[in-house]
Amino acid sequence: MTDELAGKIAIVTGAASGIGRGVAEKFLAEGAQVVLADVNAEQGEAVAAEAGSNARFKQTDVSDQDQVCELVSFAVETFGGLHVMFNNAGISGARHPRLLDDDLVDFHKVTGVNLLGVMAGTREAARHMSTNGGGSIINISSIGGIQAAPGLFSYHTSKVGVIFFTKCAAVDVGEYGIRVNCIAPGNIETPILGSVMAANMPEDEKAELMKKIREFILARQAIKRQGTTNDIAEAALFLASDRSSYITGTLLPVDGGMTAGQVATAGAFEELRKNASKS
Repeated sequence: MTDELAGKIAIVTGAASGIGRGVAEKFLAEGAQVVLADVNAEQGEAVAAEAGSNARFKQTDVSDQDQVCELVSFAVETFGGLHVMFNNAGISGARHPRLLDDDLVDFHKVTGVNLLGVMAGTREAARHMSTNGGGSIINISSIGGIQAAPGLFSYHTSKVGVIFFTKCAAVDVGEYGIRVNCIAPGNIETPILGSVMAANMPEDEKAELMKKIREFILARQAIKRQGTTNDIAEAALFLASDRSSYITGTLLPVDGGMTAGQVATAGAFEELRKNASKS
């Protein structure tokens, strides 16, 4: 490790598991002091205790603006400032096969966490940073905010909103030395995909289904390996550090090339030519 974030104070939301935990651990390993925020108090406290003296936990529901304000105040009071805000907390919502089947009952819950939580987190962090030398705000979207797909209509809509809000915020607060950027993860090994695709299934059936889903996703990627939380953490470290000091309003997909374009399957071009010659 290079202590690239030595002297920096960061907040990571959704830090009790998955991407948030991976990013919090990366920031800590690089010398930052980190406030871990999550709605899951038991798991969040355990992660913070394991992380050591440079970590603190603050239970936070990011869909509640007052709690987000309290979170930023907690970080400033506990460690003396705030230099990096990583708005990661998110939920998927219920999956519906077709739009006609979606009752949209969970729309406000999904957008409250995924979009309002990011907006409030960005605003509250920027309020502090604007009078304290600036900082870096990093928002988590998804490749689901780049590529259209059925099934999770509220989720996709919220993630599109994160991307555009990030750009709007970046052009507004840049004068204060605040950078606002966005990461769009794809095919990362976290519990959220399984909770959506294999909800209420026995563990053995769930494991088999998830294996097939992962194989299907990998077939669509240019880079043929499973993404990890560390892949996102490395991108977050870059955007949190001074190496990205001239970058703002940017969307960074970390997806193995999934959103770059369609990957041809073996023999697909030859099959296309063969069929064309017959016509």
